[in-house]
Amino acid sequence: MRLPIKVPTQIHTSPTISNANTTFSHTTNTNTTSTMQLNKSKLSLGRLKRDMGQCNSPKLGNKWMQYQGINHWEGLLDPLDDNLRSEILRYGQFVEAAYHSFDFDTSSPTYATCRYPKGSILTMSGIGKSGYRITKNLRATCGVQLPEWVSKMTQMPNIRSSWIGYVGICQDKEEIARLGRRDVVIALRGTTTCVEWFENLRATLTKLPYHLNNNDNDGGGDKYGNSAMVENGFLSLYVSKTTSCPSLQDMLREEIERLIQSYGNEPLSITITGHSLGAALAILGAYDITTTFKNAPLVTVISFGGPRVGNERFRSRLEQNGTHVLRIVNSDDVITRVPGFVVKNDDAMENRTHNVTSLQSWFHKRVEDMQLVYADVGQELRLSSKESSYLKKRDLATCHDLKTYLHLVNDFVSSSCPYTTRLTQCYGEA
Repeated sequence: MRLPIKVPTQIHTSPTISNANTTFSHTTNTNTTSTMQLNKSKLSLGRLKRDMGQCNSPKLGNKWMQYQGINHWEGLLDPLDDNLRSEILRYGQFVEAAYHSFDFDTSSPTYATCRYPKGSILTMSGIGKSGYRITKNLRATCGVQLPEWVSKMTQMPNIRSSWIGYVGICQDKEEIARLGRRDVVIALRGTTTCVEWFENLRATLTKLPYHLNNNDNDGGGDKYGNSAMVENGFLSLYVSKTTSCPSLQDMLREEIERLIQSYGNEPLSITITGHSLGAALAILGAYDITTTFKNAPLVTVISFGGPRVGNERFRSRLEQNGTHVLRIVNSDDVITRVPGFVVKNDDAMENRTHNVTSLQSWFHKRVEDMQLVYADVGQELRLSSKESSYLKKRDLATCHDLKTYLHLVNDFVSSSCPYTTRLTQCYGEA
């Protein structure tokens, strides 16, 4: 197998994902001009951050659960509620900080680690006074050992474990009052290392291990006998460990248990946010937290450009556990449509029952046999690069770029009037 990518130093990357025989990848240079080209009359990402900092953040108060998805964001997505927009952009900045803090220099002895001390990640990433304190660095580990020739072919170090994000908690009294609760944020970056790319290629579904599936009747599954299953590579990155590095799962469980014990007697939320691979791992982390901790607070996922993660049974278990997922999707981003295929179980069962001999029935059966039947999860905020006049380039990498997502969220109005210029004190013409 030949990787179609040569990775330069100092880049942001998002996952390479395989669907059938097609491989997709994305890189964005952080030291030069972004792949995303904007019209001069529109906001740059730097301007976006400045405007967000200058804008009076909305006070959520006793409505905070609505913005965390307790009612599945009913009435808030179309048209997009401005308070929700601000919250989505705020969590997007936490993911930006995870990218910005990662050491992309493959020639450096600190490659694949965090560039900053834990206490300065947010300030060094340009977030400023967020009100949050980072409490835990997170690492993800590949479950397979790649041969040396892979490292030589890709010209990248063969490192099994790498820094993937962090856990932070809101400590500022004014911010806690604005949010209406104390918030725990877990921010996860997308794919950056060679081994993570290879894990993304392991696109077939696999059963959840017992310690992640102990509420599913010992794996007995639904009325059709289907067990909760997730993408092989994502699960591997979540549960794999080495003798010197705990798994991402162990790190998250340990830190969340500590924070619940410390702050569980007050209004508390857990918000897991990620882009691309980070979005997939965010969903696995949310599933794990709500399955493991019976006293878990409200758990919400804010995902940007996330691939599919699991099957219909996994989605059902996720919803039953009380996890709320808001998927921000760019219709022109192919990563959100892989891996696998989405097949309605009811249609497939009906075809079997009546022995319908058709191409569709045959296709359903083949896809099921290959363990490639996935299900999309959560509520969806659908955006479109094509509808936006800001982007001059609409290639695969640009459509998947986190910066593209933040710009689209910033200016989205509604499905009937997607990107009409909104003249407000916070988001005006440049």
